[in-house]
Amino acid sequence: MRDEWEHAHTDYTRPVRRRIPASLAESEADWRHYLEHSTPNGWLIQHNAMTEALVSGKPIYLLHTTKAIDAIRTSRQLHASTGCLVAALYCSPLVRQHEGLRPHNLGAYLMRTKPSTTPIVFEVVPDAPIRPKGIDYLHLGAIHLRTYERYRSFLTPTENDQLDDTVLTGLRATAAFFDVTLRNASGHPTPAPEFIDQLSDAVTHVPFLGYLYFEVLSEYLMLHSVTPETKTYAQAGELNNWLGKRLAFAAVDGMDRLFDLARFNPRHHRLVQLVEGIEPALGPGAAEYVRRRLSHLFARTALHPSQDAAAVTFLGADLSTLRNVAPGLIGQMIFREIRYMPRYQQLYHCFEKAKALDAWDYWNSEGIPTPFNGILPKGEIGINPVYPRSSVRAWAAEKDSRGYLHPAEEVTAVFTPHLASWWAPPRQRGRRNADTDSPVEPALRARSPIPTQRSSVDEVSA
Repeated sequence: MRDEWEHAHTDYTRPVRRRIPASLAESEADWRHYLEHSTPNGWLIQHNAMTEALVSGKPIYLLHTTKAIDAIRTSRQLHASTGCLVAALYCSPLVRQHEGLRPHNLGAYLMRTKPSTTPIVFEVVPDAPIRPKGIDYLHLGAIHLRTYERYRSFLTPTENDQLDDTVLTGLRATAAFFDVTLRNASGHPTPAPEFIDQLSDAVTHVPFLGYLYFEVLSEYLMLHSVTPETKTYAQAGELNNWLGKRLAFAAVDGMDRLFDLARFNPRHHRLVQLVEGIEPALGPGAAEYVRRRLSHLFARTALHPSQDAAAVTFLGADLSTLRNVAPGLIGQMIFREIRYMPRYQQLYHCFEKAKALDAWDYWNSEGIPTPFNGILPKGEIGINPVYPRSSVRAWAAEKDSRGYLHPAEEVTAVFTPHLASWWAPPRQRGRRNADTDSPVEPALRARSPIPTQRSSVDEVSA
């Protein structure tokens, strides 16, 4: 179990250690070297302001935006939430300067796009330098699968059968594409335009691919962008998060209201248009980058590390076999399907609290009071609610005309080992999205009577 959590974390300040399937054309170390040394902003992977703050051992300042400030004051409790940070309070970094607390560009984005929320400033005083190990939600599939198998008795036989049938139907619809993807990862490339169109079709059947597609494109934009805006953020030690937001909002109608990456599936011609609309010079290379990078990441996140990517085939494989061969993929598919079951609102804490307890135990043993999104150190960072060796204070803050934050009123509240409640509206099938030409699947929405009701579209469960 601990090996699974270790596998899902990345420390960019150390050499690659993760086991990966055999026969991949490029190793994880190959990709790390390319991303760090062959892209304009790759140096920020290791030498970013957030990582430097973590390893300094000094107090860390974080921003959380919320619509539930009155409920927090009344309850005097803070709850963590699920999503890309598994079971942490979603925040972004703040830099303490003479003028005040300067938000990371992610935090500036949240405050600009969510003006009705209240900014809360947290001061976290760690007991020691923090290990910069980030949680990569794309690698959580095996943990999702293990959790489901442990608690599947909580579902009725009919519900379990329905879940198996839904997952198997998705696998059969995408088996040919998965085999193409593994061939690409193993060094047998296919034309990028054709690959992107196949990927777009596959997202409809396997929503996890929408998350993988978006994260690959966000990585491409953040590391390759050379706009004045990106350079300004880079000088501050930050990757430019606005690029991914613009991409998502342009790609999917209504994404600013329901941030659901299961709907992210632009076809090739649309992909090129989207990237050129953000930064024209990056358009020509986008599709080929997605083909190479997504194929590699799919093999790593879908297959068990003991597998040989060149020998695996999804065509004709039964679900029992694939649970062993591709536990990462099956776990991601189950995780995304089970949330749409009518009873999941009642069962949510059974499944998600189990993962939260594991995550908290891992972070505590590793000395991590502030876990971050480890796909890249791009400013998504959280607070571990049960870390026993650090102190945390919170203030409602005011923003001045220059965008700096100033603590105004201390909030008397404590973190508790509870998760904010979630519910998923019924999936809408058959309605087409004008921008992506894919069925609209509503995002998960947050409902929390007290503490940390999710207050940002960026905090939608991963």
